[in-house]
Amino acid sequence: MATAEMEKTTTFDEAEKVKLNANEADDEVEEGEIVEETDDTTSYLSKEIATKHPLEHSWTFWFDNPVEKSKQDAWGSSLRNVYTFSTVEDFWGAYNNIHHPSKLVVGADLHCFKHKIEPKWEDPVCANGGTWKMSFSKGKSDTSWLYTLLAMIGHQFDHEDEICGAVVSVRGKGEKISLWTKNAANETAQVSIGKQWKQFLDYSGSVGFIFHDDAKRLDRNAKNRYTV
Repeated sequence: MATAEMEKTTTFDEAEKVKLNANEADDEVEEGEIVEETDDTTSYLSKEIATKHPLEHSWTFWFDNPVEKSKQDAWGSSLRNVYTFSTVEDFWGAYNNIHHPSKLVVGADLHCFKHKIEPKWEDPVCANGGTWKMSFSKGKSDTSWLYTLLAMIGHQFDHEDEICGAVVSVRGKGEKISLWTKNAANETAQVSIGKQWKQFLDYSGSVGFIFHDDAKRLDRNAKNRYTV
């Protein structure tokens, strides 16, 4: 197996095990196969179901609904806080009940950011940062979005403290995933993040990094400062 594929299968594997174990435990309870065996068995099962596995940070899903957008409104006025989670189980509960990118309407943006960081250039934590961006054909970003989320919340990046969050943007011509970071001028950290992100997703194309300051001043004319 290639290194990149191994990264994928092992990234956050404990989360998958927790999910599977929880499902198996639910099945056992519903079928009544072990509930009556012994008090110790029942107690152990109850603890397994009740136990949650905390993440390093709390994270918040945000949704930018294109239906609510207006050219007269200030950017970000249609952003809505959807759900905050801090455990493996709560992440899967949210992820499995939120539309994946391929099911979102054109113009929608789905964000996942560290708790108390708003997905806005103006946020104090994001103000001096920038974004790495990957492009995908329409309806083809679902798996990459999931792997991006798992890498972030599973603190898989060497410079994890630099990560603010990620955004998947659905547009008419395709989809883009953006990875937001804190300190754009820290070239060593940003290049490391970009390379690791490509590896986690086994992404074969080039990935560019744009400073937020450049994006604010130049809009679509902003150029990549770093490329991997």
